[in-house]
Amino acid sequence: MARIALGIEYDGTAYSGWQVQSHARTVQAALERSLSVVADHPVQLTAAGRTDAGVHALMQVAHFDTAAVRRERAWVLGGSAQSPADISVLWARDVPDRFHARFSALSRTYIYRIVNRRVRPALERARAAWVRDPLDAGAMHAAAQALLGEHDFSAFRAAECQSSTPMRRVMSVAVRRLDDDRVEIAIRANAFLHHMVRNIAGTLISVGVGDQSPAWVAELLARRDRTLAGAMAPSQGLYFAGVEYDPAFGLPSSNSAFR
Repeated sequence: MARIALGIEYDGTAYSGWQVQSHARTVQAALERSLSVVADHPVQLTAAGRTDAGVHALMQVAHFDTAAVRRERAWVLGGSAQSPADISVLWARDVPDRFHARFSALSRTYIYRIVNRRVRPALERARAAWVRDPLDAGAMHAAAQALLGEHDFSAFRAAECQSSTPMRRVMSVAVRRLDDDRVEIAIRANAFLHHMVRNIAGTLISVGVGDQSPAWVAELLARRDRTLAGAMAPSQGLYFAGVEYDPAFGLPSSNSAFR
């Protein structure tokens, strides 16, 4: 048996998240059907991280085991051709059996995109959140620096989160204004709690519009109470942006590596 790692891009608008569900359309189920055609046997994928309904991926990473002998190019072209138009296989690599898309990950990166203007977006309505009031990206960035390091992130954890611990280590976080109408939040951590990034984004938006001071984020971390933090930001602004692995595996860490 060979183990194949894939880089996957998808628009999550039409899906109820990544993970297979019995009565809902999911990215995993659609891609498993596609790859099963290429492999000529059932394929089961394991992903680096699950994404919720409406969340997108610039580069999700997943692996599967197969007895089929195919070139890497065949998995890319065949997997993409057999998939719906909103799912693409970006790359494929043969990896050793010790590789695991989830457990081998050293870090994961998410990006949250915001259209920041008075008029609601038409073209990006399913690809970005909309905030009509002006955002102070500098204040948001300053507030976000309190998240760096290892902390108890209970203040940004969904009530239904099943993780055994609220401890996570944030390695980098940045907020920047891309142009007059767009603000982007980028955050990298060893792992994330359920809805952690969307809850952080909603909190930083409260800082950005001036409802709270930058010092508020540090206070929320210390108090560990989700009810005190900002509202959860909508799903359409969130992108799973990349995964970092040991360089020995030879895998891209973001989609910029092969664009």
